[in-house]
Amino acid sequence: MANDLDPRLTPVQRFGRELARARKEAGLSQERLGTRLGVSGSLVGHIEIGNRTPKPDLAARCDEVFGTGDFFARLCKNITSPSAPHWFLRWSEEIEPRARVLRSWDPLLIPGLLQTEDYARAVFRGGLAASEQEIEEQVDARMTRQIILDRENPPILWVLLDEWSLLRPIGSPKVMYEQLDHLTDVAARQNVKVQIVPHDAPCTVRLMSGFALAELPDAPTTASIESAGAGEVSAEHELVSLMWDTYDRIRAEALRPGHSLEMIKEVREQWKSKT
Repeated sequence: MANDLDPRLTPVQRFGRELARARKEAGLSQERLGTRLGVSGSLVGHIEIGNRTPKPDLAARCDEVFGTGDFFARLCKNITSPSAPHWFLRWSEEIEPRARVLRSWDPLLIPGLLQTEDYARAVFRGGLAASEQEIEEQVDARMTRQIILDRENPPILWVLLDEWSLLRPIGSPKVMYEQLDHLTDVAARQNVKVQIVPHDAPCTVRLMSGFALAELPDAPTTASIESAGAGEVSAEHELVSLMWDTYDRIRAEALRPGHSLEMIKEVREQWKSKT
């Protein structure tokens, strides 16, 4: 099989691209391939565009149909045996890329979708990664997620940040300056709204862990909640409603986007003076 695909693709997207390529080279429609694989043509289509995660048995049948040895089985193994937790992979590979609107609350750090490489590297280096290779793999995965912001129809982002996330030193002053400079650029985009919650805001519910909400075009709104050492992704109505109410409470204490952008610029210059 060809190997000239964009290296930034996620494992799910890579599988889908290779499946589409093999199908077209074999002269098969999605429906005809689905019949041979024992699945619907619609599922084949969803896998090809990266909206569904292939299972190992389907990957094995792909190798049988196309005579590709264990090529698709190995691609699938990259999906089913990753280093990230299963709950997070479900969010980053299945939910986040399909979202029309993403809302997030981050009390500690700049969110992953808006991080620079050096900032992300400093975050992971201070974590539990055992080697530089693992750190670089995590950084690459984080940068890959950001592809959704540069597509033709990017999602709308509503980002709430605690003021301390601008002031907390992650890496060197240079890393912080470049991170806030990048945040300034992203916050100026038409589809992105960044709001800062002042550190002295009285809303105590903001002290809980960070979370995100994804509005999907063909599925219920889904929440991702992360705490120390664990996380959860759920579309359960009661939980999503609770997270939405929490988000509204926090946002009620936030500065307007224009004022928030001015604060980011001001803190950015403070970091610059320390470089």
